[in-house]
Amino acid sequence: MAFVITDPCIDTKDTACVDVCPVDCIHPRKDEPEFAQATILYIHPDECIDCGACVPACPVAAIYDAPDSTPASQKTLVEANAIFRTGDPDAVSRAEEIVKAHVASHQDLMQIPAAERAAAHGK
Repeated sequence: MAFVITDPCIDTKDTACVDVCPVDCIHPRKDEPEFAQATILYIHPDECIDCGACVPACPVAAIYDAPDSTPASQKTLVEANAIFRTGDPDAVSRAEEIVKAHVASHQDLMQIPAAERAAAHGK
């Protein structure tokens, strides 16, 4: 697994990354039924070709190029990206539970606007 979407995407779900992905590995897309209930976008690890096109496209700097480069405060979201599977209700539910637990345990950071949150995780 390479790329990971982290909490600046929570409730932002800007799909600029989806638009530039050459293999459509970022889900849920706006045309997928999971989009409405998802709180974050996910990179499907088996579909991603590690091209990196999504990173500069993300307006809130939510995408890291590897689990190792993901800030410690974001590590729980590595697992959420790893288990999300489009169309699998159980996996979608499990991934969303991880995201909701992350939000609950980082209330202070979640109060920071999404565009500024990536920098706050580095502090």
